[in-house]
Amino acid sequence: MGRYFEEYETGQIIETPRRTIVDSDIWAFAGLTADFNPLHCDDIFAAEHHFGDRVTHGPMLIGMAFGLGARAGMFDGTALGLLGIEWSFSAPVRPGDTVHALFHVKHTRATSKGQNGVVEFEVHIVKQDGVVAQIGRPKILFKLRHPAPVAV
Repeated sequence: MGRYFEEYETGQIIETPRRTIVDSDIWAFAGLTADFNPLHCDDIFAAEHHFGDRVTHGPMLIGMAFGLGARAGMFDGTALGLLGIEWSFSAPVRPGDTVHALFHVKHTRATSKGQNGVVEFEVHIVKQDGVVAQIGRPKILFKLRHPAPVAV
């Protein structure tokens, strides 16, 4: 089971397990999204262009960050929905890179009816060399362990 709203505190940092990006990840994401951009799928094209090598799809890492958060015990059964997200990309991630995510709790607030809570995070996707490849700012709705009674 994931963490309930009450288990998040401003200033808290949750570090996820690591994961190495493999070629099949890129191909699976390309197939799922129909994004076969040669920067991701063509060694020769990618070698001759901006990054000098193939890179992962940026949005693939967003999904992986949430998956790594689930592996860290954050979301399963307690996260009710993604309310908003802002994301920036600062460094490429290539096949063979190993990444993990740091979820910084920036703000928490209960909903107006006291049935759920919203947690605002700043997520850093970090490569094996310590370089931050992406930073995201999701707002997630969580269950409360002890919600306020519903008025009838």
